[in-house]
Amino acid sequence: MSTLSVRQIRRRYLALYGLRWLPSGLLIPVMILLMQERGLSLSQIGLVATAQGLIVLALELPTGGFADALGRKPVLVTAWVTCVISLAVFAVADSFWLFFLSWALQGVYRALDSGPLESWYVDATLAADPDAEYEPGLGHAGTVIGIAIGAGALLSGGLVALGPIGPVSALTLPVLAAIALQTVALVALLILLVETRSAKGAGALRASITEAPRMVGQAFGLLRRSRVLLALVAVELFWGFGMVTFESLLPVRLAEVVGDADRAAALLGPATSVAWLANAAGAALTPLMLRRLGAAPSAALLRVLQGVTVVGMGLFAGPVGVLIAFLACYAVHGASNPLHMGLLHRQVDGPYRTSVISLNSMMGQPAGALGAVVLTALADRTSISLAMFVGAVVLAVAAPLYLPAWRAERRRRSGPVRHGAADPVRPADRAADMAMTSGNADGGREASA
Repeated sequence: MSTLSVRQIRRRYLALYGLRWLPSGLLIPVMILLMQERGLSLSQIGLVATAQGLIVLALELPTGGFADALGRKPVLVTAWVTCVISLAVFAVADSFWLFFLSWALQGVYRALDSGPLESWYVDATLAADPDAEYEPGLGHAGTVIGIAIGAGALLSGGLVALGPIGPVSALTLPVLAAIALQTVALVALLILLVETRSAKGAGALRASITEAPRMVGQAFGLLRRSRVLLALVAVELFWGFGMVTFESLLPVRLAEVVGDADRAAALLGPATSVAWLANAAGAALTPLMLRRLGAAPSAALLRVLQGVTVVGMGLFAGPVGVLIAFLACYAVHGASNPLHMGLLHRQVDGPYRTSVISLNSMMGQPAGALGAVVLTALADRTSISLAMFVGAVVLAVAAPLYLPAWRAERRRRSGPVRHGAADPVRPADRAADMAMTSGNADGGREASA
């Protein structure tokens, strides 16, 4: 059983979550511009980005099952070490293939990192108190990520304005700072994440390798049985494709508007900081939206609104208009993610939560890689504005996929359903699923702490 209280678990989760995303805040304003500075075209950058998506596609499910079987902490430690190595390669890369290697290592990191920390938080919370509500913590995580990335982006802009320093270019300084902060995050992970596992060492590793495919199979079984879960996972296809517009194309669009890449990077640092604070504010509005509209209708509405904000980024002629649309986009994004993940978690029970989260992420990563190739190629051949418009349409057309979750939400309100239960088909299969996974190396979710 957990030796931590629900409050302690939430605080540690939020602290680790913030440290995990702080280095990303440093990188977001400069990654694309740095690759351009070192000679890559937009089309080449799109191809480089596919390395991450393809690796995630290959490893997402096996690593999710591995985390469920072996334990969340060892998988997260491996992930964050891989991230440090990836950033070190990125810092010195000066060719297409070195950047490709860096992004491939990022794919390994993303696959390993996708889900274990969040799954540890949910399962440890329920182990400490089976009646505890974990949704507020997920909403607070959305606020924390906004503050962390915003702070990182602000620091990034300051470093760019300060540079260059000696042989280190202005756009390289934030990457070096991100390496240092990622190392700090790794040390904090080793100290703060407490997990009780029934077996350790080589025997546990062998058992986990054997058990991981079964965990993945159970996750796929739930996906086949639940139309709600299938629709929620499908949302990621559209979301991953469309996010390329504001994650990768926006820096290029801003450089196009202001006419200078270094000036755009300097502007994008504080702008991204404010954007992620807007993201945090959006996440903080999640409880209000849950009360007023419900999770599924709110999530559907936000998909359409995000498409509208991306159209604004592509159409406004001046930097002020582009940045205002950018801020609005991130506010919507901040509200969307906790709603989506809350709906997803309500469809899952049992020891394979990370595998289901990995299924969700698996859809988003290759879709993002496809979006990177298609939208950057379209931008090269036509215009960045047209590429953004296409991405906006893809974001908006995902809205109807929340209808099954909305119907399930209405059914839950009309009759008593156990906390954390999934579709009506799910409880009938729970006993069989738990029997099949009773040999799990970590002793099931009740052992997590």
